[in-house]
Amino acid sequence: MEGRSGMRAADADREATAERLRVALEEGRLGLHEYDERLVRAYQAKTYDELDEVVADLPGTTPAQRAAVAPSAPSAPPAATDAGGTVVDSGRGTGWLLAIWSPWLRVAGILTAIWLFASLGSGHLGHYWPVWAIGPWGFFLLMRTVGGHDQGWRHSTERHRKDRRDRRRRR
Repeated sequence: MEGRSGMRAADADREATAERLRVALEEGRLGLHEYDERLVRAYQAKTYDELDEVVADLPGTTPAQRAAVAPSAPSAPPAATDAGGTVVDSGRGTGWLLAIWSPWLRVAGILTAIWLFASLGSGHLGHYWPVWAIGPWGFFLLMRTVGGHDQGWRHSTERHRKDRRDRRRRR
């Protein structure tokens, strides 16, 4: 086990650590600034020891054993289509909606609270300025939700990462 700490970490290990950090952020265990700092450290980590340091103080994050070679992620099953080629069921639950809308809801809540406290402090309701921040963001999230672009973004990101790994291996 001592030799494991000095072993080189794989991209899949860094991704798993980044996912655990995202969960810790959603659980309220990390603030946004600390999450960002740790995420940068996770993607810069070269060894398992460096990855373990990033999540050491988070509960249930340090696995008892990691494989020396990270397993590849299973591919998603093809979507079911009707006779016309229209997707009938994309296989996604409502979890993807929560994943893309929860940051927007948090920011909207915080900005609205700031606006409300400032308005109450001044004695009159002023212009609802948070709309300039959450309006365009909400519009694009709505388009993404209606258009079902969640999976396409994820696949293009995975393709981009795979292309980077392939380029590194060729060097």
